[in-house]
Amino acid sequence: MDSYESALAMVLERFGEPLVPRSYPIPDLEPGALLVQVTAAGICGSDLDITAGRDPRIRLPLIPGHEGVGRVLALGGDKADMFGNPLQPGDRIVWHRGITCGRCYYCAVRRQASLCLHRQVYGISLPCAEPPYLNGCYTQVLYVRPESEIIRLPEQADDAALVAATCSGATAAHGIELADVQMGDTVVVLGPGPLGIYTAAFAMERGATQVLMLGTRRGVERMKLAASFGCITINADEISLDQRREMVMDMTHGLGADVVFDAAGNPRSVAEAMELAARGGTVALPGVAVPQGSTPVSMYEQVAVKNLRLQGVWVSDARHMYQAVQLTLSDRYPFEQMVTHRFPLQQANEALETLRRREGMKIVLQPQEEG
Repeated sequence: MDSYESALAMVLERFGEPLVPRSYPIPDLEPGALLVQVTAAGICGSDLDITAGRDPRIRLPLIPGHEGVGRVLALGGDKADMFGNPLQPGDRIVWHRGITCGRCYYCAVRRQASLCLHRQVYGISLPCAEPPYLNGCYTQVLYVRPESEIIRLPEQADDAALVAATCSGATAAHGIELADVQMGDTVVVLGPGPLGIYTAAFAMERGATQVLMLGTRRGVERMKLAASFGCITINADEISLDQRREMVMDMTHGLGADVVFDAAGNPRSVAEAMELAARGGTVALPGVAVPQGSTPVSMYEQVAVKNLRLQGVWVSDARHMYQAVQLTLSDRYPFEQMVTHRFPLQQANEALETLRRREGMKIVLQPQEEG
């Protein structure tokens, strides 16, 4: 294993400005903590909101990056993964991006750790101004805290293909659980990004009869990937909202979709999701991740008369990460095809711009290539 006296990281010092390369000392390990060599860090769509200052949880300076896979460099004493497997240097691992307290009402009573009152997130709510500094995945070395849930990975796993499982995949698993997709359901997914792709795959695993993926001409390549997963794809730029609704009604015997997932997360997509849902159906909102203002809702026509359920989906728990990692490792779906670009760490700004231009699907930083 490589040894480090310091670690290079890309730092957000001012919102809306390029990330800056900074070097940080390697921190001492508290009991149960890990130092991890980051082998792959995902550029999440929410990183665009984070670097622009649209996420209210951010405190600067910040090392972004909440999606990561890596190898253990050092341990603060004995440590095991969530299955009880002892960890040692060289092990390939993935960790849950959220750090929860385990003691608040939502952790201890409701058993909904995603709602933890004290939840922290690597690369989002943990700044880098004070030790242990290395709190985000846009870095050579990450400090993984003792509370983090960890999965030891098989040696043959594709790091780049797994990064999306830690965020988009886990959130998708949470959304599927909350919406309670049933065998025989018709599911519509709005937004063919990684979150939408994972949502579609999980819906198929639940036994959905047909999964429709709605995208736009800007996401043609993403729609092709959705089709390879087994989705029926609809280009929203080619037909009107009324035509899309008529198409969904024709495919469901005039009923509408049992579950509609808004994986795009904007006011227009939320409104369309409600139009496509059947009476007694569910609209789940895993794509709403930052404040976006109000969405007009006709509570009588769109909600009450339809007996519609509007379901928020806030982040995920460790079990959802586990489900997403297992689905990715199963090889039942071509998740590796989501990875379209790989950049070395110091090209993080170029990677973010590539995603901002929507030129890629899943963009991954590979910090170990820095030498």
